[in-house]
Amino acid sequence: MVCEIPVTSKDGSLLRLKTTVADAGLEETSRRLPKLLIDGPYGAPAQDYKKYDILLLIGLGIGATPFISILKDLLNNIKSDEEMQRIHKPEINNLKSNVRGRAYFHWVTREQGSFGWFKGVMDDVAESDHNHIIEMHNYLTSVYFEDNERSALLAMAQELRHAKNGVNVVSESRIRSHFGRPNWRKVFSNLANAHKVLAGVFYCGSPTLTKELRDISKEFSHTTSTQFHFHKENF
Repeated sequence: MVCEIPVTSKDGSLLRLKTTVADAGLEETSRRLPKLLIDGPYGAPAQDYKKYDILLLIGLGIGATPFISILKDLLNNIKSDEEMQRIHKPEINNLKSNVRGRAYFHWVTREQGSFGWFKGVMDDVAESDHNHIIEMHNYLTSVYFEDNERSALLAMAQELRHAKNGVNVVSESRIRSHFGRPNWRKVFSNLANAHKVLAGVFYCGSPTLTKELRDISKEFSHTTSTQFHFHKENF
């Protein structure tokens, strides 16, 4: 609609008539157009990870992607701290660390080839994280670890390869892999025993695991001295 600029006219009634017609047109247009409601913006659940002392990062399949960014950020902070310590050795006690706490990353996938997606990051963590700030666990669910000869041989081959070359036989990285699904209650229990602080639990993956992780977070928050705050992002 073209907005007309009011023109000075000797005939005041003509000017009023033009204004009335324009207003009526606007009202008619507004009745035809749908109402648009805007809410947000909303950030990703993991964007507030820096406010927690301990991080538990759980990714299913491609759900590991947002946590790789967090690991990269933590790794950059670790490298920055080490560089500052190297430069300012005499003043080392007065330097403020960029790393707040520890991070535990659990990546669960069915496909062995998926481990190649972030192989560079995993190797970088293994090589550069000298103080073991970041702890990584890979799980291959398509292989079940059972108490039989096949599983024993597979575990032996994995240990020998890692001892000889420092490379995991499953992920082809420096991070060791587990077979089967994680025991989440054991994971939470180990964290609760090791850290009596505020822990952020971040999960990204299918909704199938959301309820279990949320319930365990609530349970261990009530029964231990560690408070687990659960955040999720489903796809």
